Amino acid sequence: MTNISAAITAVGGYVPDYILTNQILETMVDTNDDWITSRTGIKERRILKGVNKGTSFMAIQAAKRLIKKNNIDPKTIDLVVVATATPDMKAASTSAYTASEIGAINAFAFDIDAACSSFLFGMSIAARYIESRIYKKVLLIGADKNSSMINYDDRATCIIFGDGAGAVLFEANKEGLGIQDEYLRSDGTGREFLRGTHGGSSNPITIESLNEKTHFIYQDGKTVFKNAVFNMANATEKILDRNNLDNDKVDWLVAHQANKRIVDATANRINLDHKKVLMNIEKYGNTTSGTLPLLLSDYESKFKKGDNLIFAAFGGGFNWGSVYLKWAYNS
Repeated sequence: MTNISAAITAVGGYVPDYILTNQILETMVDTNDDWITSRTGIKERRILKGVNKGTSFMAIQAAKRLIKKNNIDPKTIDLVVVATATPDMKAASTSAYTASEIGAINAFAFDIDAACSSFLFGMSIAARYIESRIYKKVLLIGADKNSSMINYDDRATCIIFGDGAGAVLFEANKEGLGIQDEYLRSDGTGREFLRGTHGGSSNPITIESLNEKTHFIYQDGKTVFKNAVFNMANATEKILDRNNLDNDKVDWLVAHQANKRIVDATANRINLDHKKVLMNIEKYGNTTSGTLPLLLSDYESKFKKGDNLIFAAFGGGFNWGSVYLKWAYNS
């Protein structure tokens, strides 16, 4: 039996229309454009407005753009996975609703959450389903409405996060392209440093928690930054070593857009030419599960068949890792 690998064959992206600039944030909290830009690399972020519009709205838009651009029959999609830290509702599946709304009526669907590493971990899941030969088309969507869990009086978090979604289609490849290797890790002792304390099963929302605003995201910036720099760079280095890849053989670094300094540190660790480092954080901020697929959507035209892409991410939990993928088509 011929070996197969899981390759990305189509991408799509969506960001909301409303742009929250650093200048607007200056009127909301004690900060300024120079301070934000020098520490994060972010100039603006997109915010989803509108009554009852949640993560599924953006996931649906990204998926529809992928489907339309590539003339795909949604009824041929076998599985829809939505990677998100901000599902529409508790209990009700965001992915199931998304699949129905895009016409993927023959697919089963589920959500996954590994914070900012959700999409990266989803790539591993999609690969296993394709490699099993049971399913032929797996749609993986990374989407987050981070504005729904941000306190816009907290300058430590409100300057960082934005809303957005990206989608990729995985299919079988017999040319040795697609996912080649992965290095994924977790450390639950880090969850206190990046969390929304109230709103989960261990700490339901109460009147007191609402007044204290502990249902919003809290971040210990220094600790998260330190761990993200070390672990993203370390995972990337391990992937390169394990696959005998030197920096000349890496065509693109697709790194989670949490902070420009973290991405730069990862590139420096492997001595990678910064022309090979994909970056859109200045436009979108940290879209959590959406950063990696949005990079693919924004830069798709630059990729060539056979290009070596190294993905890296770090998120709350802590969760982190790296994936090595060979691009499967010319745009």
